[in-house]
Amino acid sequence: MPIKVLPPEVTSKIAAGEVVDRPASVVKELLENSLDAGATQITVEVQNGGVSLIRVTDNGNGLDARESEIAFLRHATSKISSLDDLEHINTLGFRGEALPSIASVAEVEMLTNKSSTTAAAYLRLENGEIVVKEKRSRPPGTTITARHLFRNFPARLKFLKSATTESGHIANVVSQYALAFPCVKFNLLVDGKVNLRTSGDGELRSTVSELYGLETAQKMLIVESSDNLIKLNGLTSPPAVQRSSRSYLSFFVNRRYVRNSLLARAVDTAYQGLLMTGRHPVVILNISIPPEEVDVNVHPTKIEVKFRNNNAVFMAVEKALRQTLEKAPLTAIQITADQEGQALSLWERAALATAALPVLRTL
Repeated sequence: MPIKVLPPEVTSKIAAGEVVDRPASVVKELLENSLDAGATQITVEVQNGGVSLIRVTDNGNGLDARESEIAFLRHATSKISSLDDLEHINTLGFRGEALPSIASVAEVEMLTNKSSTTAAAYLRLENGEIVVKEKRSRPPGTTITARHLFRNFPARLKFLKSATTESGHIANVVSQYALAFPCVKFNLLVDGKVNLRTSGDGELRSTVSELYGLETAQKMLIVESSDNLIKLNGLTSPPAVQRSSRSYLSFFVNRRYVRNSLLARAVDTAYQGLLMTGRHPVVILNISIPPEEVDVNVHPTKIEVKFRNNNAVFMAVEKALRQTLEKAPLTAIQITADQEGQALSLWERAALATAALPVLRTL
């Protein structure tokens, strides 16, 4: 076949496929926009796993009529303006791909208002093109609705899981950002029913209580550590509070939710000898690091990051967690029955007790 330039309708679908791989990706991008806009209250509504409907409503800084139209142009962003800005990313979004990508694979409506003294701008888009443009009433903030996700992108639609599974992925995204921003009130409604609600009182332990239960929240240990480069803060569980998977490890880099194997290994090292093989702690950890020391532009979804100095980050996380465990009260590291109700064998109890001795001796 001869080399040719692909038509816009094809390139837009390719770009959208990189940013939006499932309904949870849409929710993530819209949440990040709301948080960057300074929202203190965010409501997420989904139906049929997000395929039929996704609606995100916030009270942040909205857009005026001109900006609302520009926002749906590819690479339109207010977050950066020059190449140097890529070295100092301080926002959750910056690529200018989210809204046009969502609009190319769903029917999208935006209702946004920048000022309480003016009318709100309303746009409806189909296939990425504005088909309705009106003025309506709305207090400052933004509501974005995406309907019929992937209807015109069947290759992606057929790979989605059940509505229950997709709703679970959405709930995880909302939960992670609720942990990253305990000062923001989050509400998640799934098929008309409240799935998640946080108080937004600014206390991380309150959010943990609302997500994981009061008993777990009360047992969590405070993590605080700082050096010239890296500052860590959050909560971590004592060995008595454990889980059977790593899904309760929540890492944030400058409050951006990330998945990073280096950070998971640092946790494993810190808890080595305190947990049985296959058991994992509950960790909520924010890593504050100068923006130039981390590259957040390595993946279209921005959920993966690269550190300039992997060893420094690894050591900072491992040391902070280990010191937290060493300073914990004796009652916090007592060896107890399995948290899922299965009693440990006598041999397993002895092995755990022996492994915990180095920590016990420091108390």
